[in-house]
Order: sequence, then C-alpha cells, then structure tokens
Amino acid sequence: MGGNVKDYAVDGVLRKDNRATPLRQRILYRLVRSQLVMLVVGPFWLFVLKYRFPVDLMRGGVMPWASVMGTNLAIAGGAVGMASLVGWKAFLLIQLPITMLAGAIGIWLFYVQHQFEGTYFVREGEWTFHASAFEGSTYYDLPAVLSWFTANIGAHPVHHLASRIPSYRLPEVLADHPELRDVGRLTFSASLKCFRLALWDEEAGRLVPFRALRKLPA
Repeated sequence: MGGNVKDYAVDGVLRKDNRATPLRQRILYRLVRSQLVMLVVGPFWLFVLKYRFPVDLMRGGVMPWASVMGTNLAIAGGAVGMASLVGWKAFLLIQLPITMLAGAIGIWLFYVQHQFEGTYFVREGEWTFHASAFEGSTYYDLPAVLSWFTANIGAHPVHHLASRIPSYRLPEVLADHPELRDVGRLTFSASLKCFRLALWDEEAGRLVPFRALRKLPA
C-alpha cells in the first residue's frame, strides 16, 4: 500500500503531522518509493537475494527452506552448464541483463496492479475480502500478446477473488463475465502515471504524489 498525509515515512499515509516524522525516515521512504530503487535495486534484492535465500522461511520448518535450496542447486547447475559452454563472461553478460529486466517487469506488474489512484485502503478490522479483491487491484488491460507473455495476470481482481483459477483460464472468466473488465480497468498508458503516486490521502480516499505534501499547512 502507498504512503499516509500522519507518518508517511513509516506507513505511507498522508497526514497533517508528516513534518514531525524524523528526516531520516522521510528520506528512506522516498528512496524506497523511487523508480531507481524499485526497478534497478529492487529486482536484484528481491529475486537474486531475498527469494533465493529466504531467511524468513526458516520459521516455517525445514521443508520450505529445503525446497528453495533445491531450486538454487538446480539454478546453479544450469548456470555452470551454460558457462562451461560459452564461458562465464559471455554467460553473465547475457543472463544478468535478462534477470534484471525480467525482475523489473515483475515488480512493475505487481506495482501498478495495487498502487493506483483509487485503490483500496482501510484500517485493520474494517476491510472485507471481496472489497479488497475487487477494489484493491486493477484489471491491467494489456494487448493480447503482452497478456500471453504475462500469463494473463492483468485479470488481477479475478486472481485475488479466486486464486485457484489457472492463468490460462482467466480469459474465459472475463469472456463469461464481461462486467469484470470494468473493475479497476487500467490501460498501459494510464499505468505510467502510477509511479508518481506514493501517499494515501485518507480525507480524499486516493493515492497522491509527494507534491501533495506542499498543500499541507505549515
């Protein structure tokens, strides 16, 4: 969820006492919300480090951790095999840009499908499953080719509501229930504006950019 106009450096909610937040926390929040961090640093941190060495999974027992380590061994084996054929330099020059680009696309898709102007934000104990599923995500209306490459993840409200529907059947759901296409519909061109949104304005009930802070009373 986006930042609030009380303590935006911590939870991103725009509140009237934002300026009381320590400068260090405000700077940190702005850095985390920047395009550079999200699309360049973010993919490496998330997909190369955090997901490959998920320390948090250790609390869930041995099996989740062992599963990830098994996947890591398979990845390492594939990397060693490819590098033995083309050399490590050539392999890294090809694989690293692909990994970073794919990671950036993954973060972008997740971001715009939850961080949009009219998204769903309520306090704990006030939210409902159906409202969160439909109002808290967008139907990212991508061209057919991009929908295929992204496994139809654009139908995100449906995915949230019924996550067991396989990706290849999501178009069938939209065909049978065309009204779902209007739920949080977001086109590619409109999605480009989502990056400037960073704070949740509780009074207006929408995400706003950082410049909304200028309108707060001194």
